[in-house]
Amino acid sequence: MELDEQRAGQGEGCLTGVLRVPVKIVAVLVVLPVRVVWDLLAAFGRAVHRHVLGPLWSHVLEPLFQGIGWVLAVLSKLVFVWPWVGLWRYVLRPAGQGVAWLARGAYAYLLVPVGRGLAWLASAVYRWLLRPVGQGAAWLVAAAYQYLLRPVGLAVAWLVTAVHRYGLVPLGLGAAWVARAAYQWVLVPVGRAVVWVVVAVWRWGFVPVGRALAWTAAAVWRWVFVPVGGAFVRLARGVYAYLLAPVGRLLLWAWHVAGRIVKALGRGIALVWRVLIVWPCAQAYRHVLTLAGHVLRDAWRTVRATVRQVRAEVRRALLG
Repeated sequence: MELDEQRAGQGEGCLTGVLRVPVKIVAVLVVLPVRVVWDLLAAFGRAVHRHVLGPLWSHVLEPLFQGIGWVLAVLSKLVFVWPWVGLWRYVLRPAGQGVAWLARGAYAYLLVPVGRGLAWLASAVYRWLLRPVGQGAAWLVAAAYQYLLRPVGLAVAWLVTAVHRYGLVPLGLGAAWVARAAYQWVLVPVGRAVVWVVVAVWRWGFVPVGRALAWTAAAVWRWVFVPVGGAFVRLARGVYAYLLAPVGRLLLWAWHVAGRIVKALGRGIALVWRVLIVWPCAQAYRHVLTLAGHVLRDAWRTVRATVRQVRAEVRRALLG
């Protein structure tokens, strides 16, 4: 301890000596009573756990909880297991066996005889009723076809053939002759007249009118649109050359000048920021905050070393 005090005295300054005395006083008046109370409470808790809670749990609570668990297990079996097992063993399974025996008896002595009787009845109905009725119906259909439907079909075919041969064919021939005559003596002359009228209207109407319209359009294009278009083109070139181009150059020059002014203002603001804010903050951090941090760090190290030393001295004084 003397070596530690000598080392501390050699490596510490005036600030360390000033801080160590109040820290030792606080440690003796506050830390030492709190630590003594804490050790007493810890010893009391260990004694209570060893001599009271441990025997109480092992000799009283644990057997009590085991008995309660056994009672709950028995009650659960009595309530949830044994009633259902008895219901299945003495009620549901005998009832199921009785229902199965009744079902087998009903199938063997009721359903099988009834099925055999129904099969014999169906066979008898087919043999003595349905087959004779079907044979009679087939004979009636064959007779009706032979003595009724066939003569009627032959009569209808003869009637259709007669109508086609002596009605439709002469009517078709007469209609063809009428159509040929109408085409030859009506449609051809009318078509020729229509073609002559169309050609005449095209030759003496549309062609002269089209030529006049084409000449008028060419004259309007040559003497109206071409001069007006040339004047408009010259006007547009003059406006672009003497108005839009100078204004564009002026706007471009103004844009460059504004950009240079903005750059200069940005550089000035950055310079002011560096001079008024950044450089003073850096100097304050370097020459004030750093020194204060070092002082606080040395003070904290001194306080921590003092507390450790006081704890060691108190422990050595109490425990030897």
